[in-house]
Amino acid sequence: MEVQWVLVCHGMVTLTVVVSFLCGHSPVFKGTPIGWIHYFLTFGAWDYLLRFVEFVFGSKGTDAVLSVEGFCCDRPNPFLQIIYLLILGSTYFITVKSSFAYIPGYYIGEVHKYMSFGAVMIGVLLFLLTSFCDPGTVNAKNVSQYVSAYPYDDIIYSEKECPTCKIPKPARSKHCSICNRCVARFDHHCGWMNNCIGEKNTKYFMAFLLWHFLLCLYGAVAIGFILAGRVKELRIVHILTTYYGIENSFRSLAPRVLQWLVGTYNTQILLLVFFALISLLLAGFFAYHLSLCLTNTTTNEKFKWREYTSLQKKISEAKASAAALKAGMSNTELERPAMSKWKGLWRRSEAKAESIVAKRNMYDKGNFRNISEIVFPLSSRQ
Repeated sequence: MEVQWVLVCHGMVTLTVVVSFLCGHSPVFKGTPIGWIHYFLTFGAWDYLLRFVEFVFGSKGTDAVLSVEGFCCDRPNPFLQIIYLLILGSTYFITVKSSFAYIPGYYIGEVHKYMSFGAVMIGVLLFLLTSFCDPGTVNAKNVSQYVSAYPYDDIIYSEKECPTCKIPKPARSKHCSICNRCVARFDHHCGWMNNCIGEKNTKYFMAFLLWHFLLCLYGAVAIGFILAGRVKELRIVHILTTYYGIENSFRSLAPRVLQWLVGTYNTQILLLVFFALISLLLAGFFAYHLSLCLTNTTTNEKFKWREYTSLQKKISEAKASAAALKAGMSNTELERPAMSKWKGLWRRSEAKAESIVAKRNMYDKGNFRNISEIVFPLSSRQ
């Protein structure tokens, strides 16, 4: 039993590392152990590696490592796409090998063998659509079409030229340094897709997130039904109550049944936990992007509005300080109790700036029209 618990603990540690690496960058995990592990895996460990290489091999070794980093991170490459396919394929293979022997079961029918394969294939199809669909590349031929589709708001977007492409830069577009192209309604560059998420493939990206959330949820529920069926078919509750004298109550039986499941079906338990955690992470990621779609905002614009709000806050702070100095208050007085008064003023100014952002987002036209722009891009209507 001790060996089985060691395997379970090893699996949980491995799962935590994988989840932290894949999803720890999300704002949901900021300040949490998952966020810290993600920081160490993606930055801290790399920094220590560079120091070690420089200590052992000198600057030439560091240059070689940095050239590999440039190839993997600063230019389009299928590295993360291959990892995604490996994760999906290996997880499905382990699920088939470990769990399909119990299908059909007491609570689950044989049809799920074929449904699961079809669900995985749909997930792969959505992955391919998101990866290889044109995100909305802006070039000299179609730039006028995008400029007319997306007007400038003169707040976070103003009329200017892309310094790299040497063409007018439409509102809501951004030049991706990795893909080396301007993308209309740019959201972010997704390494997992090896593609930008923009005007024309946001709908596929959202469908990908939703479908993979449902796929993982389906896997967790299906394995749960398999395990529940095994408990029923093998009459575990009857054996525990009749032969071992365990009280027939949930509080007494649940730990014993769980102990038996972990000891007998540890692979299925690990898969269930893995699917459940990934489904929760995908649900949060999908909910975040859905909120952006409902307000017709992109991830790139979220940062731009944050910078705008920060600028408004600094302006308010400067005005408050100027007003205090004009009123004859010394710097010492500003740092003492009176400071709380000005802090309150700054906080009110920041809240006011945030409300201004919400009011000035001219691209927010109501939930229905915002979603329709995702499904039917504006440039295709021109």
